[in-house]
Amino acid sequence: MSLPDRPAPLLVPVISAARLDGGEQALAISCCDPGPGLDLTRDLEIWVRVSWGPDTQTGLKLLAGAGVGTRGEGGDLCVSAYARDLLERNLLPLDRGLTVEVVLPKGRELALRTSNAAFGVVDGLALIGTQAEVQRSAAPDQLKQVLLDLAQLTGDPQFQGDLVLVIGENGLDLARQAKLAPLLKVGNWLGPVLVAAAEAGVQNLLLLGYHGKLIKLAGGIFHTHHHLADGRSEVLTALGLDAGLSLEQLRLLRHATSVDQAFKELEALNPAVAEQLWQQLALAVEQRSQAYVARYGDWSMRIGAVLFDRSRHLRWRGPVAGERFFTLMD
Repeated sequence: MSLPDRPAPLLVPVISAARLDGGEQALAISCCDPGPGLDLTRDLEIWVRVSWGPDTQTGLKLLAGAGVGTRGEGGDLCVSAYARDLLERNLLPLDRGLTVEVVLPKGRELALRTSNAAFGVVDGLALIGTQAEVQRSAAPDQLKQVLLDLAQLTGDPQFQGDLVLVIGENGLDLARQAKLAPLLKVGNWLGPVLVAAAEAGVQNLLLLGYHGKLIKLAGGIFHTHHHLADGRSEVLTALGLDAGLSLEQLRLLRHATSVDQAFKELEALNPAVAEQLWQQLALAVEQRSQAYVARYGDWSMRIGAVLFDRSRHLRWRGPVAGERFFTLMD
């Protein structure tokens, strides 16, 4: 298989393959290999059915089979530009119109254990990827690369002291839409990156991420991989206590199955209290992050935080973000 980001082809193990319908179609099955580390897609079966299109068809027609996520009910297939490029460079040379249907037999089941629904992805897993090999966000090598990227950004003669740290692909996409720069995508090693940014001379740092990730910082958790630390429900309940919520409201937060559900139920009960709690969360992220950096040195870097919701809207910001990045959401 030819890859967009490397010169040498990659051999993909195929565990089963067959021609169908007199050779007009073909079905192949492979398994996902996410590399070392924990990943819920390990050994996930991937079925791909390819068929010749009618004579009038050109290019590729991609279909979301069972277990593959779409953008809303009946929406478009959730596929990254990299994944689409990968398919096109390997199939378009056949010089005939093709229909490609991807099926993930356990995709819908596994999607329930992800945040897909929070970003409008329904019915399964998205075909997302930005490189040939899995980038392990909890691995030391990933931290090393982020620190190298940070050094390159801050070492640029045109660097003026402002930096936006984005958490995850959705945060990166939203930051680009908001025309924020310079941007640095960070994985789960947020603590070391914050300190390194202060050491590198960053003056104003903005943390931009989904509330389900940034809430961990509000609880003093600065390595955010879910296999290493969680505590989101406990942090949210503690923030509710600080915000003066009633015992009934605190119990609602504590027993919700997710942060999303907690805020949704609280908003239905009392919208003003829910908004107050959101602002308390953004403030806590700023304060705990500032305190974390202060443990390792005396720097002038100020840290702001902006959180986006499950609809991918930038909505809540702490006071530092409002002061130093006030144009972001206006």
